[in-house]
Amino acid sequence: MERAALSRRLKWWTGEVVETVRETPTASSLIVNVPGWPGHRAGQHVDVRLTAEDGYQAVRSYSIASAPDEPHLMLTIERLNDGEVSPYLVDEVLPGDPLEFLGPIGGFFVWTLEMGGPLLLIAGGSGIAPLMSIARHRLRSGSDAPLRMLYSARSDQDLIFRDELDRANEGASGFSVSYTLTRRQPPGWTGFARRIDLEMLSSVSWSPSEQPLTYICGPTPFVEAASSLLLELGHDAQRIRTERFGPTGG
Repeated sequence: MERAALSRRLKWWTGEVVETVRETPTASSLIVNVPGWPGHRAGQHVDVRLTAEDGYQAVRSYSIASAPDEPHLMLTIERLNDGEVSPYLVDEVLPGDPLEFLGPIGGFFVWTLEMGGPLLLIAGGSGIAPLMSIARHRLRSGSDAPLRMLYSARSDQDLIFRDELDRANEGASGFSVSYTLTRRQPPGWTGFARRIDLEMLSSVSWSPSEQPLTYICGPTPFVEAASSLLLELGHDAQRIRTERFGPTGG
């Protein structure tokens, strides 16, 4: 039984940051210990609440990047320079700091072992976070569900979890990762070097006849473009799940 099945009651939790990991120049992961945490399903998110000394509060949503069976919660956050919350979480939070959040939230953009595959994960930028939770769950559980991922970022420096994904790509059976860099590519780059298009998706995705369960996460224009292209290729709209983000104040 997955830990998330133990409790579905939504409540505010207070956790303690035990580690911070700089993933890219603009993104960090917070590893949080949460006493009593009931668990989550891969793909869910939480609302993080910050409270200023004068009582002012700001709340923002962040996806969970850790697998359901990992001992600590991982939140991966990209900094918005003019944001209220993300600059603090990315650049200032230290181990030992408390963190308030509501969750776990979400019932549609989730994957459980019983749902099987094949899986198609399409990420834009920090939209990799909930998809990484799905990928880690698949890897840690020993599931044989075939998985293909397409990850789009501005440059190689913006690829979050690159080393971990490369290791899985090379060593895990039935696990394939493709990258596309839309602005800058390093010398010798062999991946795609453009925004996602029909030819790219056709080459990396499953055939529509294989009925993949597809998860797409990223900025709203990215998600809409990817969804439209998959429908144009003949994929079943009922098998496509999307999660998008846009300007929210950060």
